[in-house]
Amino acid sequence: MATRPVGAIPAHSLANRADVQAFIQEMANRHGFDVDYLLTVFSQAEVKPSIISAMSRPGEAKPWYAYRDIFVNSNRIRGGVRFWRANAAALAQAERVYGVPPEIVVAIIGVETQYGGNMGSFRVLEALSTLAFDYPRRAAYFRKELENYLLLTRREGIDPLTPRGSYAGAMGLGQFMPSSFLSYAVDFDGDGHRDIWRNPRDAIGSVAHYFQRHGWRAGEPVAVPARVSGTRYPALISQRLSPPRDSVASLQAQGITPEAPVSGARAAMLLEYQGRDDPEYWLGFDNFYVITRYNHSRLYAMAVYQLGQEIREQHAFYPGTVRPERVARAD
Repeated sequence: MATRPVGAIPAHSLANRADVQAFIQEMANRHGFDVDYLLTVFSQAEVKPSIISAMSRPGEAKPWYAYRDIFVNSNRIRGGVRFWRANAAALAQAERVYGVPPEIVVAIIGVETQYGGNMGSFRVLEALSTLAFDYPRRAAYFRKELENYLLLTRREGIDPLTPRGSYAGAMGLGQFMPSSFLSYAVDFDGDGHRDIWRNPRDAIGSVAHYFQRHGWRAGEPVAVPARVSGTRYPALISQRLSPPRDSVASLQAQGITPEAPVSGARAAMLLEYQGRDDPEYWLGFDNFYVITRYNHSRLYAMAVYQLGQEIREQHAFYPGTVRPERVARAD
């Protein structure tokens, strides 16, 4: 744990700020933290302007074909096959316990951190503190995440200065925010700790638990490609991230044809993606919507699904290799 004496507080540290001192007092009053302990912790942390710059930078909206190339490529597919092979028992256990298939869990970890290869370089404490105290637009959200972070480090016996993550404070192989950690992280190997940083078994169980709690339906499809015809389908293209409401049968009656067998009674949404030459159309089902609960993006959800499908096929038939013709361009 942090051990610097309270009296030796650097001038530039967070502990010298009145708003941070007020937060420390709140943590003491609400959760029984020792004030001197938190002063010691925050005396060793400072605001990181690069985090504010990263949060303020406008996002670049990539078309689907460019977004797909980033995540569904030979490097991530090969990495996914290796990760599956190395963690087969944990993935099988997660499917038995939570009903989430291995390829979805593996693809999430692959998209988020390249199977643990890039979990972020920022101290989580400094990322969350910077955004809680110097990013007014979302200060309330990150202040709560900072509170949750201190609670989880105390509960797990972790030095709050040690974990590193993204510039937004996301952590571990699956990039959980602290609130998600407290709600969904699991000790999947029974060692008494929820270690989503260094223990793939805990990370796998935690991702699967998140999906199960958000309504994953075991054994049900995620999405299928579709053909469109006529003039009525444009009005049916999903514009919001909400659960599917239309039945497949009703969509078929309006010129939308699934390219794989699907029950006419199943709820679906029509999805449109920008291909290199022509639009791509898909029907997304309840499990597709569940993936968007992990990251609120249709592009993200489709990338996870397609990466998972590629990994599953390669794992089943070519467990040590990847056929180049089956993948998009490499990173």
